[in-house]
Amino acid sequence: MPKRGKKYREAAALVEKGRAYSPQEAIELVKKTSYAEFDATVELHLRMGLDPRHADQQVRGVVLLPKGTGRTVRILVFAEGEGEKIAREAGADYVGSDDLIAKIQKGWFDFDVAIATPPMMRKVGRLGRLLGPRGLMPSPKAGTIVQEADLARVIQEARQGRVEYRVDKTANIHVPIGKVSFSNEALLENMAAVMEAIVRARPPAAKGTYIRKVTMCATMGPGVRVDPVAAAAMKTI
Repeated sequence: MPKRGKKYREAAALVEKGRAYSPQEAIELVKKTSYAEFDATVELHLRMGLDPRHADQQVRGVVLLPKGTGRTVRILVFAEGEGEKIAREAGADYVGSDDLIAKIQKGWFDFDVAIATPPMMRKVGRLGRLLGPRGLMPSPKAGTIVQEADLARVIQEARQGRVEYRVDKTANIHVPIGKVSFSNEALLENMAAVMEAIVRARPPAAKGTYIRKVTMCATMGPGVRVDPVAAAAMKTI
């Protein structure tokens, strides 16, 4: 295992080993132990009591962070006709059809969110192997296959702080909840929105402890364990 740098070791020394902090305490500590010279992202990592090999134990959805993500989101929309017009007027960064598909097939991925209208999925489907592994493939579960009437709203939400959560192959969920520069209250509100959504998304097939472990950290900083019971009980105001 590679040796940790001095800054990391100094930050990690501030975290009490074996202790599960309250959400409020964890946020304060994560901000204190972030040693990046840029405005680092605060990340939430959950170890779930699920078996992702089973289709009935999948957890995936989207949540609108009340205080936003703190980052600029580049939005791509696959649409034609009226949908293309709506997407452009709503402020999407890239809008198109065959032209964008060809560009992506050549290795272009300079966008953060991909949205598509249902008729476009006949064409967009061929990009599955390229966009899927990057988490960019439009999907009903991610709320990114959108009827024309809802395009403007979804684009606005993506711009304001709409994030996706999904359980991965190792039964973990990773979600950004803001930036180190955010106030403690803003991060707490964003965290509550994420936890509430994940608790609400519990599949009926899930048995035993649903959320086993919760860890919070900055992009460059040690992990801080959060009391999973307190985290699961969080509610938005």
